[in-house]
Parts: sequence; structure tokens; C-alpha cells
Amino acid sequence: MTMAAAMQSRTADAPARSEASPIADIDIVADLSAAEPDWRFLEEAGHFSTPYQRFDLLGPWQRMVGAHEGAHPFVVIARDADRRPLLLLPLALHQNHGVRTACFMGGKHATFNMGLWDGEFAAQAGPADIDALLAALRARGDVDVLALTQQPLNWHDRPNPLAALPRQNSINGCPLLTMTPGAAPATRISNSFRRRLKSKEKKLQALAGYRYHLAATDDDITRLLDWFFRVKPVRMAEQKLPNVFAEAGVEVFVRSACLATHGDGRVIDIHALECDEEVIAIFAGVADGHRFSMMFNTYTMSEHSRYSPGLILMRNIIDRYAERGYRTLDLGIGTDDYKRMFCKSDEPIFDSFVPLTSRGRLAAMAMSSLNHGKRLVKQNQMLFELAQKLRRAFG
Repeated sequence: MTMAAAMQSRTADAPARSEASPIADIDIVADLSAAEPDWRFLEEAGHFSTPYQRFDLLGPWQRMVGAHEGAHPFVVIARDADRRPLLLLPLALHQNHGVRTACFMGGKHATFNMGLWDGEFAAQAGPADIDALLAALRARGDVDVLALTQQPLNWHDRPNPLAALPRQNSINGCPLLTMTPGAAPATRISNSFRRRLKSKEKKLQALAGYRYHLAATDDDITRLLDWFFRVKPVRMAEQKLPNVFAEAGVEVFVRSACLATHGDGRVIDIHALECDEEVIAIFAGVADGHRFSMMFNTYTMSEHSRYSPGLILMRNIIDRYAERGYRTLDLGIGTDDYKRMFCKSDEPIFDSFVPLTSRGRLAAMAMSSLNHGKRLVKQNQMLFELAQKLRRAFG
């Protein structure tokens, strides 16, 4: 497919754009291979994005999961007058009930959604640039509503320019641990908690071949994922939760992203506690030199589970990244009790529902109201417990 064909016929100019914005035009790319050069360029050092938006993570998601859901690539690339990419929004286009909705790629598997920004442009981007972007999208008429959920308000202490859009708090928070480089270990995990975990770990240390490690080889990664995809469905069923890893294409997507290389590591890193007898626990997530962000985890069904292997593994991971100068670590969206043992604050995240057509106005209002209602339920313990009971009864 040629670049021109992949762009699906035309570049959208923004006739109503402000002269104050360096955005000269907007390309809409419907083919991942055509978007790849600009995408990878904006992943390089000096630019501004989260590791959840890496091409080698979202590309497999779109091909193996998004396509099964009927989503089509809708990659928005804003350029300056010299055709240099300033911003890339990795979106997927969904059509339901006649409404065309553009959402971030990644679905349930991306904790944070953000654009990939030229570093200098992100630092000075303002309302005029957001207006130019929206004007170009409205002029095209391809999308009725932008549903841009789970966006971080800031990333690495820098503001997310899309926070200038109308926004509301996301349904769920994201527990966050902030670490000060060079600080004593007790500043991130208290000495009393460490002693409790050390006491539990003595039982595991007696096991032959007991070890903590970061999977480095393809064989290790494949072996750990084989175990994960056997154990996780059992754990989910035990908790009466839907198994998102059983959905079409998800296993192939996860395996692809875990095996893909990024720098000296992998696109998704897998940390494990093991002994010669079995895998005891794994945590997998993305790392970018500043933050580790957990994506999925599980632990053994054997008697060794009584010694809190997940908590022991989390302690090892926290210490590993702290010793490497990382400043933050998060355990993903949700309010599970174990997350609060480590993370005492929350990452501010927001949703934006932006209508681009008259049809999209009603859809945006409905999406906004629905998410607001879900957030209220989550914050009200009685309503939340009732919702969980109803889900178990009818799910």
C-alpha cells in the first residue's frame, strides 16, 4: 500500500486554525505501517509520551485485539509547515449505533493514554494548538466524538497538553508510589512492613532454586507466559471476575509485546519469583527509565501462596527500580487492598468526551454522564458492593 493510499485520500487542512499555532495540517493515517516512521520518531529521546503508546505495544493490540472488536486505525498526525510531526494521537475508530467514536488504542490493557508529542511543541502547546487540532478534525467529518479516557494530567512532572480539553475525573484512580533517588529504603516501604515480608519470605527461601529475576530470554518469557495463561483464568474464576485475557486476540497480543525488544529490555518486562519446582508469582509492566507501571500479575495456586509471594515480589520490584533512580511506580488502575500497602497517593487521570459533529454532541453527553455515574458508584462503598453482587449474579 502506498503512503498516499494509506492516508485515505487526503490531508485535512485546518482553514479555521489560529495563526498562533505551528500546526499547519493534520494527516489521518489508516494503515499502521504508514504511520510507523513518524510514530517511532516521536518515541525517541527528547519527545514526550508514555510507554503505553509505544508502536510495538499498540501495533500488536490493534492487529490482534482492536481488529476483532471492529476497530480501525485512526492515527492523527499534526505537522508543522515543514511536514515535521508535532503530535501523533494513536486512535482507533469504532462505530456503534451509527455513532463514529475515536478512542485511544490499547483498550483495557493501557493504564494511561496520551499522545506522542514533539518535546518542544508539548512544552509550549496551548489552547490555540488544541483548537487547530479540533478544527481540522471537524473539517474532515470522519468522527462524531473523541472519547479520550484515562489520560494522565501530568507525565514525569510535565503537563499533558490535552488537559486543556474539557475534562472530568476518570472512573477509577491509579495508586502511585513516589520514590526519591538515594533515599533510605524505609522511605518507600516501612521497616515494619519489610520485617513482616522478610519473615514470610524465609519459608520460600527454603525452597530449592528460590530466586527473583527479570525475564531476559525469549525462552524464559515464553515459559512464564505459558504458566500465566494457565493460572490466571483460575484466579479470575476464583474471584468471580471476567477473564479479559480470554478475549479474542489478547493472548497473542500479550505474547507479541512481551517478546518485542525495546532498548536493552522488552516492551513489557516480566518480573518473577520462582523455585525449581514452580513459578511462584509474576508481575509484568512497562518501564521507561523514570517509572515502572504494572500491567498484569498472578501468583501460584499451590500452598506457597500462603506466604504472600505477590507482596514479596512487589517489594523486590520497588527496590530494583528505586536503586536504578526511578522516581515513580504505579500498580495500575483500581483500588485493590494490596496496592494501598505500597502506594499512598494517586495519579490524577481524566477523561475527555469531545463532540466533533452535531450527532456527536448527544453521544458525548451520554458518555460523560455514564462515566460520571460509574465514578460515583465506585466512590460509594455501599453502591459499589451492590454493583459487584449484581455483576456476580447476572455476569
